[in-house]
Formats: sequence, structure tokens, C-alpha cells
Amino acid sequence: MAVPKLELRPLGNTGLKLSCVGFGASPLGSVFGPVTESDAVASVREAFRLGINFFDTSPYYGGTLSEKMLGKGLKALGVPRNEYIVSTKCGRYREGFDFSAERVTKSIDESLERLQLDYVDILQCHDIEFGSLDQIVNETIPALQKLKEAGKLRFIGITGLPLEIFTYVLDRVPPGTVDVILSYCHYSINDSTLEDLLPYLKNKGVGVISASPLAMGLLTDIGPPEWHPASPELKSACQAAAVYCKDKGKNISKLAMQYSLSNKDISSVLVGMNSVKQVEENVAAATELALFGKDQETLPEVEAILKPVKNQTWLSGIQRS
Repeated sequence: MAVPKLELRPLGNTGLKLSCVGFGASPLGSVFGPVTESDAVASVREAFRLGINFFDTSPYYGGTLSEKMLGKGLKALGVPRNEYIVSTKCGRYREGFDFSAERVTKSIDESLERLQLDYVDILQCHDIEFGSLDQIVNETIPALQKLKEAGKLRFIGITGLPLEIFTYVLDRVPPGTVDVILSYCHYSINDSTLEDLLPYLKNKGVGVISASPLAMGLLTDIGPPEWHPASPELKSACQAAAVYCKDKGKNISKLAMQYSLSNKDISSVLVGMNSVKQVEENVAAATELALFGKDQETLPEVEAILKPVKNQTWLSGIQRS
């Protein structure tokens, strides 16, 4: 049986087609433990070989290390620039947040140098809930439009955790100014609140990228890192779901990945990867989903375990009344 190619999905009105699995490069910045340059390059190469064409990073990840490693990996591919799509971010740095026009204008040049690229396909304002949303609307996005005119980026995006930040900004900028949003931890088995926003985003022609299908480690066998902001109740429910899957010979991470991939209105599901093995597992999850569909036996059981904590989230950013 021929293995299906990784599905490409249109991103809003951009004309870009993203692989349904996106390569999250934050782990290349040794954010979750050390990653060698050879492992970083090998994982980027394997991702591209298996049909992943979308790579996402930020100067914040690993204090610029993620961008440098991804740049080396992409260069090692030795393929024409138009064969892959690169997204990086601005406004969030190791030293803090700065969404000023001056900083983001300088930021793109620094990122391009580290990535060894002439332009990025998407530049996103990173975790905007930590800044002034009015500054994003009135200062940051107009600065990015100038950079777009200068050919340093093709499309403009915004990212963050609370979903209301997206409507706040999109309702206040001229139509077509913001091309894409990146949401995380809101389209996974335990929290699918992004779904309510999809018709609004579609109506505005804005592309949707969803990150953290494993809810930053909640939906894994090893569980989340110590610093994870979820409530003890949410953590223990996810742990119970993981144990349930393991007892049935299933893997909760694969189930979670397939759940997130099954909504075609989401252009790409972005997942962090730092090894050839992780790349292969994520692509296999998508391939199996395309061939056999969702696990209709295990998924409802896991959803039942998580029902008491469904759509529970956590605070992020400056709290606005």
C-alpha cells in the first residue's frame, strides 16, 4: 500500500500551502534539554524528506539558538528557497518584551542573519498578551507592513494564549493586514476552544496555525514539566488519561496529535521536534490518520476521562479587566 503524502492545506488568503504537520523548532534551542547541531540538522532534513514544508521558530527560543540551528538545518537541505515556508517571531526576547516599531524593525534583520535567509514567509508578533494590544494595532503591525513592503517578510501574524487577543486585534486593523494567527493549547483533546473562533477567522480570511497538540506535555506518558501552569486537577486528569491509554496499548501523544490534525480548518498543527525519531513519530501519526481515520474506540474513552476538566485553561499575560 502506497504511503499517502503529507497533506498540504491552504493558509487563509495567503496562497501558501502548509504541511498539516509543522516543525516547531523551539526544542532546537535546547529548551527541553541539550540538542547537538548534528541532531538539529538531521531532524530538519528528515522532516523535509517526509513532506514537512513548514518550520516555525522565534528569537526567544533558546535565546536565539533555535533560529541559528534551524538556519543551519535549512541551509543543509540544499533545495530552492521556495520549497519551504519559514515563520519566525518578534517582540519577545530573552531579555523581555518589546513590541516597539524600532525593536521589531531591528529584530527581523537579526533573525534573517541567524536563519541565513533573505526573507521569512511569516513574521509574527510573539505572545502579544504580554504587551499593549493597542500598541500592537497602532505601532507594531504598521512597522511590519513596512518590512513587508521592503521584502523582508511575506505575511504578518500574531500569536498568544488567550483567544480574545485575536478578535481584539483583528477587529481593529484594516482587513487583510494580519494574515495568520498562531494559537496554542486550544485545540487538543482537553481543550478545543479554538473551534469556536474558526468561523470568525475564516470570515476574515485569516489562516490558522495550532501549536502544542500535546498541551505542553500534559498529553504525554512522561507528563508535563514542573513549571507547567495547569491546575493540579487538570494535570491529574491528563495523567489518568495517559495511564488509561498505556494500559490499552495505545499512546496518548499519538491520539492527541491525530485529534488536532483531524480539523481541516486548521492549516498546520505545530509540534516541537528535536530528533529524527520525533519527526518520524509525528509524520506517522498523520499518515495513519489519513489511512485509517481516528481511533474511534480509545478517543471517546479518553474524552470521557477529561470531561470534568474540558476547556480548562490558565492565565497568561497582562490581565485586562
